[in-house]
Amino acid sequence: MPPQNYSLQQEPERAFLVGVGIKGSHPLLSTEDSLDELALLADTAGMQVSGIATQNISNPDPATLIGSGKVEEIKETLTAMDTRTVIFDDELTPRHQRELEKRFGEDVKVLDRSALILDIFAQHARTHEGALQVELAQYEYRLPRLTRQWSHLSRQAGGAGGGNGGVGLRGPGETQLESDRREIKTKISFLKRAIEEVRNHRGRHRQKRDKAGLPLIALVGYTNAGKSTLLRAISGADVYVADQLFATLDTTTRRIDLTTGRQALLTDTVGFIQKLPTTLVAAFRATLEEIKEADILLEVADASHLNVLSHIETVEDTLAEIDVPPVPRILVWNKVDLLEGELPPEPVNPRKYADIVAVSAATGLGLDKLISAIERTLSASMYRMKLRLPYDRGDLVSLLHDHGSVQSHKNTELGVEMVVQLPADLFERFKIYKI
Repeated sequence: MPPQNYSLQQEPERAFLVGVGIKGSHPLLSTEDSLDELALLADTAGMQVSGIATQNISNPDPATLIGSGKVEEIKETLTAMDTRTVIFDDELTPRHQRELEKRFGEDVKVLDRSALILDIFAQHARTHEGALQVELAQYEYRLPRLTRQWSHLSRQAGGAGGGNGGVGLRGPGETQLESDRREIKTKISFLKRAIEEVRNHRGRHRQKRDKAGLPLIALVGYTNAGKSTLLRAISGADVYVADQLFATLDTTTRRIDLTTGRQALLTDTVGFIQKLPTTLVAAFRATLEEIKEADILLEVADASHLNVLSHIETVEDTLAEIDVPPVPRILVWNKVDLLEGELPPEPVNPRKYADIVAVSAATGLGLDKLISAIERTLSASMYRMKLRLPYDRGDLVSLLHDHGSVQSHKNTELGVEMVVQLPADLFERFKIYKI
């Protein structure tokens, strides 16, 4: 009887989650809701959550964040649950990380929310640009945390007599630490230059796009709100869609046809999340600049999510952080097919939206209303002009028909006279023909 081959599946890494509530603070999500989101992040990273602990404190403990008693309690739980990874829901300071690793023991890995998100980004980056941005964010996150890493290696290098370093054994560890810091700083400088080249390339691409006169519509929203599904539903593009956090990191832009005959560009962007690491926001500025150049923002929100209003607030805060100009915005209540009752209440300031539309990107419900809202918003932000174009500039006449709204067209002895509505990006180009 021939031997049988059995495929051994590796058990998922088990993780224990820790949430900290600080009395007097007013986070967008409660500690419990934030931990639920952290559990989804852990699942996206391929981990299995073995347990959860919370700690309410008046002030963070300067050494361990949660206090010695809670640390010992969690340590005992880890042993009982055979778990070797602890993930804190808030970003740990380098000192917190060092002290927690010391007290939990060297066989326990201590992560925080930022490290987990960075790992997910590293798994999901599918383009060279995305990989560059994630790598930069990871190095900038790790740089201040190198002390613990290399003091640990120094103890190992000390052998049997050097468990605590000691006289004569400190030098190699310190030398290695400084060498590693220099190496990482060199890599950070290289990555920043590479990303600046990407930024310049995007700038040249935008100049070509501006000459074509196509308005840009950017999809923004909380992670897993359904932006990629909406892009695919409107444009027919074959884009990656998954029901998980941060399925999309790389910007995707597709041309779409509007019912008026005009065309526009629809671009998908990375999703936002509460407590997004600042290093990620900084690293992804080249990508997020697409949002800053948009003529309209479609803010996509998961109407079926219990915390959707907090999600909208997080998106607004992130847009403000990257200095997005006050362009027209349309709030898109997505996933209405999953609603069991009415739509969520209006956001805090509904007047900032040019329109509010309910859709289901998955089923196609309401997409016609969304297209109409986009066309109305584009028309409201257009300039009405009367133009006279030379007969030998048929290219400009075609451009106006493709990307403007032509209200009248008349041939005269002096040229083609047209009354049109133009988007702002074409106004400067045509004002010399104004009559």
